[in-house]
Amino acid sequence: MANKPKKLIANNKKAYHEYFLEEKLEAGIELVGTEVKSLRAGKCSIKEAFIRIDNGEIFIYQMHISPYEHGNIFNKDPKRPRRLLLHKYEIRKLEGKIKERGYTIVPVEVYFTNGRVKLEIALAKGKKLYDKRADIKAKDMKREAERDFKVRNL
Repeated sequence: MANKPKKLIANNKKAYHEYFLEEKLEAGIELVGTEVKSLRAGKCSIKEAFIRIDNGEIFIYQMHISPYEHGNIFNKDPKRPRRLLLHKYEIRKLEGKIKERGYTIVPVEVYFTNGRVKLEIALAKGKKLYDKRADIKAKDMKREAERDFKVRNL
């Protein structure tokens, strides 16, 4: 399958720091018209967002989509729960995994692909403090090595 061009709207860098992302899925989002217009303007945040499964349906909570400036009465609540569009078997599979200890579902990025808004979600396992420290240490060492390499090649 060819890579589809995607226009990034928002990403969740905190998810990479807080969790080990094991399996990623692409989900559609149920939106109203003015929300799509606001997303086209890039006004979205998923930093505080979280995902839950209720009665066989999957929802994203606390995803902030700013109200559209020209939307008047058609604007919805910026932080309302939005249903995610996944196949039933995918939802069941995720539901089975999150019943295991330590697993959760986190939003990773929001983007447009072929004119549709998509949300990349990931099955994630929480990192311990020492895992986070190890990641920071590895990143610092890599940055230092790149800096030394750049200085030597000038």
